Amino acid sequence: MADGHAEQTHDYHLVDPSPWPLIGSLSAFFAAFGLIVLMQSMNDGEGVFGITGPWIFIAGMSGVLVTMFAWWRDVIDEAEHKGHHTPVVQLHLRYGMILFIASEVMFFVAWFWAYFDVALFPGEVWTDGHGDKLGQVARDALLGGQFPPVPVEETEANVSGFFKGTFNPWELPLINTLILLTSGTTVTWAHHSLVHGNRKGLIWGLVLTILLGLLFTALQAYEYSHALHGNFSYGGHIYGSTFFMATGFHGAHVIIGTIFLTVVLFRAMSGHFTPKQHFGFEAAAWYWHFVDVVWLFLFAAIYVWGAGAPAAH
Repeated sequence: MADGHAEQTHDYHLVDPSPWPLIGSLSAFFAAFGLIVLMQSMNDGEGVFGITGPWIFIAGMSGVLVTMFAWWRDVIDEAEHKGHHTPVVQLHLRYGMILFIASEVMFFVAWFWAYFDVALFPGEVWTDGHGDKLGQVARDALLGGQFPPVPVEETEANVSGFFKGTFNPWELPLINTLILLTSGTTVTWAHHSLVHGNRKGLIWGLVLTILLGLLFTALQAYEYSHALHGNFSYGGHIYGSTFFMATGFHGAHVIIGTIFLTVVLFRAMSGHFTPKQHFGFEAAAWYWHFVDVVWLFLFAAIYVWGAGAPAAH
């Protein structure tokens, strides 16, 4: 709450010296390097520089998690107890969140680009300057020259992956769409309750949103198990690769958003946020709405527009 705020003599936040930017960047470096070592050792058993164990990756990720917890704890303390988050600072934080979401939009543009490149040009054949085909398997041979692709067994492509058919968009994908749309409604209810000083509505709106996010994740995991055991593989076929990269990264964002909202719920239960100062909640709500909108595009483009004959189960 704002009761314990120290007196702020200006509108801007001059941050205190913090070790977390340095610790976080070093931890991220070691996590990335450790992951490379781990994947290399899984591939050839030799690793990098004679290192094969996962310990560098584990240490790096541990540092990242500690940095996330401690840095965000400091920011919450600056907002709730030190009074640094003046209206001007809150405005700048909103600008930062908008730019972050914009960068996330461009991240998903890459996966949509890959998907539509395959979908709109299934017969494309890439050649070098001498007219020779590039790649292990020509795209027209792999997809049967059409989209959605023909089943792998109906082509002459010699690939390790498989493709038998797409999902029916009006079954589980539609249910997941309704779940996310409903969660957008509940988080809006929570926001409306916060603005009007209804703490109980805020908490229950967050609880319902988190439960719907967990339900979406569980159903997507169930859908993936069906895909990998009956519809299409992740590797060895371009449809599966583009499908899992686009929907999988969205699923990761749903998990991140659920964690974000869970932290906001605990803060709300601890008495944080007021009708005039609740940027932490706004950031989580904006992120969740972004996740909703991305899913609508995924549902329309990949599940509906890109649907063909569903695979038989």
